Amino acid sequence: MREERRLYGCGALLSSAWVVLWSSVAVAQGGFAVTPTWDGIKACSGQPITSPSPAFAVAGVPAGTVDLEFRMVDLDAPRFNHGGGKVRYTGQTRIGPGAFQFVGPCPPQTHRYEWTVTARDAGGKVLGTTRVIKNYP
Repeated sequence: MREERRLYGCGALLSSAWVVLWSSVAVAQGGFAVTPTWDGIKACSGQPITSPSPAFAVAGVPAGTVDLEFRMVDLDAPRFNHGGGKVRYTGQTRIGPGAFQFVGPCPPQTHRYEWTVTARDAGGKVLGTTRVIKNYP
């Protein structure tokens, strides 16, 4: 019985370590990756507000991409629609703050936010998708 408890405790520790590791890792296809910041968003005061989008670094964008579609989901309150936006892609490695409008984060304590970025060609075909989780604040 004691041994089982120790194993369970290790499992919980490993699970916690995985959450910390996962929060800073992008899940990407073919090297396509995005690194979000919170730079450029408006601070809230108790209620989520429409805000300019934050800055993003992008890498490994699939050849033929003309649009990047951004979506944000609060993993701790997934029913709240933060929205996102579409950005014309011309080969840049940085998407500056304010590229689109979305409802910014405003959690009562730290929440985990998942950004999903989809690369599309001129016909709207999906060329790749990447996801990354970032905590706020």
